Amino acid sequence: MGDEPAAARHDRAMMELALEDARLALGWGDVPIGAVVARGDEILGRAGNARERDNDPTAHAEILAIRAAAASLRSWRLTGCAIYVTLEPCAMCAGALVLARLDRLVFGAMDPKAGFAGSLGDLTRDPRLNHRLEVESGVLESDAARLLRQFFEARR
Repeated sequence: MGDEPAAARHDRAMMELALEDARLALGWGDVPIGAVVARGDEILGRAGNARERDNDPTAHAEILAIRAAAASLRSWRLTGCAIYVTLEPCAMCAGALVLARLDRLVFGAMDPKAGFAGSLGDLTRDPRLNHRLEVESGVLESDAARLLRQFFEARR
């Protein structure tokens, strides 16, 4: 890890925070997914899934973190910002990332059943849209995947 580039260390540190938020979501019975929006080292918004807690189908971690970041910046345009998510975003969240004009998406585990940043489709880099994100996947992937696997195994 000592030879790891500073950008990779930063991505890992932000993903650790997203994992913390994912673990918090377990406390209220939600699927453990966490998200952090940052501009450099400045954290603008972070959240864990809250669909069950809030009885809100749109209360995905990404949406909540984007809302917090927009409130923090007092702007819906999140240019210059990155979002770190433990699981590949779904279509709703991938669309929100594009609409919020985030520069970068970093996520942990792929979601072959619902992911729209490379798995089922890719809204984040679709050339037909007016904005595209840089995407990095696999950051702390095993930690994120293990948390989700344990959650779903316990529910069976």
